[in-house]
Amino acid sequence: MSASDRDDILPVVRAADIDGVGARPRWLVASLWARAGVGILGGAPKCCKSWLALEMAVAVASGASCLGVFAVGDVGPALLYMAEDAAPIVKTRLAGICRHRGLELASLPIHLITAPALRLDRAHDQVRLRDAVAKYAPRMLVLDPFVRLHRIDENDAGQVSALLGYLRELQRAHDVAVLVVHHARKNGTAGQPGQSLRGSGDFFAWADSLLYVRRHRGQLMLAVEHRGAPAPDPIQLALAADDDDVHLEVATGDVTDDAETGTVGDRGGLDRAIVEALTQASGPLGRGQLRALLRVRNERVGEALTRLVDRGVVLREGDRFAVPDSRHP
Repeated sequence: MSASDRDDILPVVRAADIDGVGARPRWLVASLWARAGVGILGGAPKCCKSWLALEMAVAVASGASCLGVFAVGDVGPALLYMAEDAAPIVKTRLAGICRHRGLELASLPIHLITAPALRLDRAHDQVRLRDAVAKYAPRMLVLDPFVRLHRIDENDAGQVSALLGYLRELQRAHDVAVLVVHHARKNGTAGQPGQSLRGSGDFFAWADSLLYVRRHRGQLMLAVEHRGAPAPDPIQLALAADDDDVHLEVATGDVTDDAETGTVGDRGGLDRAIVEALTQASGPLGRGQLRALLRVRNERVGEALTRLVDRGVVLREGDRFAVPDSRHP
């Protein structure tokens, strides 16, 4: 066998000898996106897909919980290409999200690709994106939306597969999560959310994580699917504003008191539920986390926490709350 033949042999390693798998975090964002996973954030137009992508980018770059609820497991830079929004608009939105989360945009490693066009069906632009990822070493790459990244036929499985294959190679070569924003079909299927994506079925097959946003009876709902983890329950979202700073948040309607379901509609029931949640938690929880856990309006959670703090049942630690047993040392 010649030297050139030996060089052409595929690299193979025994599974037990692979290094570092156990030391890596499982999630980029807990329950929402796999670490270094590729996937789709899909949905109909005007369903806040871009807002969710920006919220995730801020969380990954800062380490702050995404939507105030979902912990970040792999903190680091984010690289964004927002094809349908001017750079000043993207900056304004990012700054508003940061202010709501108590962060300074200037301190975060969030980078924006400002090229007027990025065509990932062309070899030249593939090289340019690969070089940018190598330079900025993002933990998360956001490409929004897919339709502006090419001039291929989205219904042609061969053409779509080639482009998605490039993104998978990029992910593996640079250990980066790749989030692609993509539109849903006008008349999507009622089955799995991923099957409602516009174009070839390769999108659904390609994704490690898939987020799908839709409006149901006037409410914004987020469905989540993963290749290698159970799907959480659908999450209700709302686009909110604090002093003109717009952001997404987990929206939880008031739960009525019902003896059969054991819900927390009355004051005493809510107080007990908060104390129980804090007791079971591994550390202090924020108000947003309690809202998401208990599915109760923000105002009611705030009133209950005030009562519990005044009575000394709950202790406030900055913007988080704990019972004595669950505080960090």
